[in-house]
Amino acid sequence: MTPVTTGALLGLVLALSALIFGFWGFILVALFMAIGAVVARIASGELDLGNIVNAFKGRSTS
Repeated sequence: MTPVTTGALLGLVLALSALIFGFWGFILVALFMAIGAVVARIASGELDLGNIVNAFKGRSTS
């Protein structure tokens, strides 16, 4: 799927959630989508959780 198609589908889901559930439903759906994206990146190996933890602890290496 191209980034344009993904963005359009994401916009559609968020717009429908705002119309159906209101503002707080929109926020909740956006939060769950962001959490799902982070979990998917960790599972696929694109995001290293250890480096993020070390960065927050001040032990980042660059």
